[in-house]
Amino acid sequence: MTNYISSLAAVTIDNAEPAARAVLEKAVAQVGFIPNMYSNMANLPGLLDSYLTGYAYFREQSELSSAEQEVVFLTISHDNTCHYCVAAHSMLADSMSGVPTVVTDAIRDGDEVPDKKLAALHNFTHHMLLTQGRPTIEAMTLFTDAGYSEKHVLAIILAISVKTLSNYSNHIFNTEVDAMFQGRVWP
Repeated sequence: MTNYISSLAAVTIDNAEPAARAVLEKAVAQVGFIPNMYSNMANLPGLLDSYLTGYAYFREQSELSSAEQEVVFLTISHDNTCHYCVAAHSMLADSMSGVPTVVTDAIRDGDEVPDKKLAALHNFTHHMLLTQGRPTIEAMTLFTDAGYSEKHVLAIILAISVKTLSNYSNHIFNTEVDAMFQGRVWP
């Protein structure tokens, strides 16, 4: 089966209509540049704005460490087979969030995560995706026994929603991985 690839052109600040320009300027203020993914998502400004807003809320309100946040984002992107987001979150995990490379590589390779607490987070995030947000009592017990709370479940739901926006958009556009993420291209 051949997947559909969108024919919509990437949007830049220079060629954007006012609504798209505003959200691209918000993106620059938030991350310092316009990733290829954002240029594609800007074809529907509300899509990119929803992503940026949800992403910021997850980062600010999840009560997870930066490393834990990357484990969640990387797990979701891996499970959704998003080549772009796996590369981006691998680079962020390695260089900015303090995730041990062995943990990042385990998630990328579909192997067991060698850190007990991060493994519990990874496994629960994976479980939430597999069960479409219907965790079992057993999965919830393993998650809370590792030190996580019911509020963290809500944060994972937010992360799943945000990553669904970006992962699915990247599938439709077959988004080219930005140069800064090339060192962690996947698979």
